[in-house]
Amino acid sequence: MLDLLPPAPASVLDVGAGTGRDAAALALRGYQVIAAEPVRELRAVAQSLHPSQNIRWAEDSLPELSRLEGPFELALLSAVWMHLLPAARGQAMERLAALLAPSGLLVISLRRGAPPTDRVMFDVPAEEVVRDGKRAGLRLVRLVEEGADRLGRAEVWWQTVALHKGAE
Repeated sequence: MLDLLPPAPASVLDVGAGTGRDAAALALRGYQVIAAEPVRELRAVAQSLHPSQNIRWAEDSLPELSRLEGPFELALLSAVWMHLLPAARGQAMERLAALLAPSGLLVISLRRGAPPTDRVMFDVPAEEVVRDGKRAGLRLVRLVEEGADRLGRAEVWWQTVALHKGAE
């Protein structure tokens, strides 16, 4: 997906930033990152692990993302979408599309396979994300079948979807 990224210092939104790994990597590449993470403890860890003037931390979450203002040239959701309730996904996609710049890019990684029973998680196929994106005015530019899980879980695999706002 790196070849699809806008040139730095573009404005980037990292939704569900967790401990800040992706936000930090993007900031090191010169991007101006808004890292949205609803869990205070994770934000605190992230801020201590990745101090950077290129990252601004925000307490916000899907589907509303009500505290954020765009436009963003890139929005990244890494291992986040599968935690959304099915009824919230359409609203979340509409909100993400609204936050994107006119030619913005949305990248969503999807954990596939049977969800664990001890947390709220769903197996969301890339086709559903593409369909919801199309309804929100986004078009598919790339679908990557990443295959095996990096943690060695045989029952888990990953897909990444890149959606673009605007005409081809």
